[in-house]
Amino acid sequence: MAKRNFLKFEQEENVDETLVNGKTKPPIKQQKSGLMKFSNYFIALRPWSLSGSLMPTLLGCTIAQKYPGDVPFSYLNLIFTVLTVVSVHGAGNLVNTYFDYIKGIDNRKADDRTLVDHILTEEEVVTLGALLYLIGCVGFVMLTTLSPAKMEHLALVYFGGISSSFLYTGGIGFKYIALAQTGRIEWACIYYAIPLALNTEAILHSNNTRDMELDRKNGIVTLAILIGHTASYILYAFLLFIPYIMLMVMSFKYSKWFMLPLITLPRAFEIEKQFRSGNIQNIPRKTAKLNLILGILYILSCSFIPSLPFISK
Repeated sequence: MAKRNFLKFEQEENVDETLVNGKTKPPIKQQKSGLMKFSNYFIALRPWSLSGSLMPTLLGCTIAQKYPGDVPFSYLNLIFTVLTVVSVHGAGNLVNTYFDYIKGIDNRKADDRTLVDHILTEEEVVTLGALLYLIGCVGFVMLTTLSPAKMEHLALVYFGGISSSFLYTGGIGFKYIALAQTGRIEWACIYYAIPLALNTEAILHSNNTRDMELDRKNGIVTLAILIGHTASYILYAFLLFIPYIMLMVMSFKYSKWFMLPLITLPRAFEIEKQFRSGNIQNIPRKTAKLNLILGILYILSCSFIPSLPFISK
């Protein structure tokens, strides 16, 4: 009798738990499904790689803010520039994910698990990619309206970025010269972009080196395959450390603030040592994280310097 009453009480308790204000409470799994889905979408974009586009964009905007010329700095332009760049880069990552899976390049050993582990369906990847390209187009249209730059210049950079995102991943849009902010091309900014550009190339090269065997089996030709593992390591070390050498020279010649990014040098040596040992599975992600921190410190150093060399006011 006591056992029967206990079971009855347990059943009533379960009923109470599923009723909230007279409405059925959804199961815990259903409550979390929306958040989990959003998380899956976010991870599919490979957010760790977005620093390769975001940091140069912010660097260009920092220089544009210090030297706006005849046009005042616009934070609205900054927002739409970042929105456009990140959207195109994320869409390019999804294009890469989709075609690598369709062509059978991604398998159980692949780093990108989005389609291999059925985290997202092929239709979801295509839809999300198309949505991001649409967002990028909206950002571009807004920039053509708000920016003092010539529309043909913006179009050349933007559609060039979209084309490159189809070819690999990420876009070149508005990375280095802050064209959308100032309306003019300042070629000297390319000099300041070189450290970040080399570090970003280190991310891509480490990714190709890691995937050498998989790419070779699928008939893909990359620089890492052509030059071999030893030369790939030498090239990676060059791409990783040349930015630090440049920053040292700039700190001695122009301003001590350029030493600020050198804080990350010990981390760079740790990553290089891991690459040299042959354990390169996580090297691209670690290099991307280094790129993010290096980029932030580099941008801060440029913002703290009263007058940047080579930049005309």
